[in-house]
Amino acid sequence: MKKTLCAGFAFFLIIQTSAQTDIANLKEKSRIAADKIEPKSIEWRRALHEHPELGNREVNTAKLIAAHLRKLGLEVKEGVAKTGVVGILRGGKPGPCIGLRADMDALPIVEKANISFASKVKSNYNGQEVGVMHACGHDTHVAMLMSVAEILSAMKNDLKGTVKFIFQPAEEGPPEGEEGGAPLMVKQGVMEDPKVDVIFGLHIESNIEVGQIQYKPGAFMASSDWFHIVVKGKGSHGSQPWLGVDPIEISAQIIGGLQTIVSRQSELTKAPVVITVGKINAGVRSNIIPEECVMDGTIRTLDSKMQQDVWARIKQTVTNIAEAGGATATVDIETKTLVTYNTPELVKKMIPSLQSAAGVNNVTEREWVTGAEDFSYYGTRAPSFFFYLGGMPKGNDPKKAPPHHTAEFFVDEAGMKTGIKAFCHLVIDYMNMK
Repeated sequence: MKKTLCAGFAFFLIIQTSAQTDIANLKEKSRIAADKIEPKSIEWRRALHEHPELGNREVNTAKLIAAHLRKLGLEVKEGVAKTGVVGILRGGKPGPCIGLRADMDALPIVEKANISFASKVKSNYNGQEVGVMHACGHDTHVAMLMSVAEILSAMKNDLKGTVKFIFQPAEEGPPEGEEGGAPLMVKQGVMEDPKVDVIFGLHIESNIEVGQIQYKPGAFMASSDWFHIVVKGKGSHGSQPWLGVDPIEISAQIIGGLQTIVSRQSELTKAPVVITVGKINAGVRSNIIPEECVMDGTIRTLDSKMQQDVWARIKQTVTNIAEAGGATATVDIETKTLVTYNTPELVKKMIPSLQSAAGVNNVTEREWVTGAEDFSYYGTRAPSFFFYLGGMPKGNDPKKAPPHHTAEFFVDEAGMKTGIKAFCHLVIDYMNMK
């Protein structure tokens, strides 16, 4: 009996060791392939950077992606959520369906970065002529995921499961009056047929050093709510304010009052809150008190209960201050993105995959971020893990790095190879988990 048990245990160890060797071999192949494909990945990125397209208008970007995926032999769906592209790679063995996502859209910004492939593109955005620039790194995301598709396609027979490559338009938000982005992708069934069991995403960062990966379990990035406030007073001559009700002065009080919600009413030790008025419009002439003042802004929260509490406090603050000044006010709040939530159990399982791709000391946990990401919508349908990838040249000061969404935005292409390896390792490891 003991001999039978020992023999069985020995056989189990042999099988387990063999499986671990197979996984290690696949990951080594992916590392070699990532080195080899890097020049092509950089070439794709530069072409995309020089010819950026705004959200829901990524027509040529989508054509480039679809042609590449078809060349690899993938099943390809185009026109998903306006201009999105989905590629499906079915492995040679049964297993889970893993989603990998890259966003495609650029921003309405005139580029000032001193690079040979800088954008000179002009376009129309909400009725205005604007410059167009990849000022958030989405061009690198597309190039990395195209590279991952090529690497994993070459391993098709050894893959246990399916990989769904999701190239998403309009992450920065669709044009006014249109649907778009991750909410529309989910609405149109991107997480189904085949059903996605788990999804991974990344974002390159201009202030994190190349080779580094940063993550946070649980709430990682904030929800983004946009508010629209209209204060209605009574017009008057600028020399006789007592004959009117000044909506500009009342709006100034409201702006101050909104900040007390953050500084005096929110439990900031629980989670951060940000309220920003980013746009204010009133009046046509310096000596006329107008009848109306309009304000637009954003709210960032990382806790759903705090989010609802902040909404209620904003409405109360705005209406009470307006009423005290003899005016009236309306508040409309719209959710743009949810909290980007990293499933803690999934994060714990997959950290070794990121460490094998970037090095143990290069993968670190960070604090939450008040920026927002519509990747959050995929997390409502499957366990999800979103992480940051370094794109700052080695040795640079993070505080001096050009921020995202600015004309000087810059990322070092050397960071892309780490992202390619990270995606490959996540897929290989997750497919082989019991």
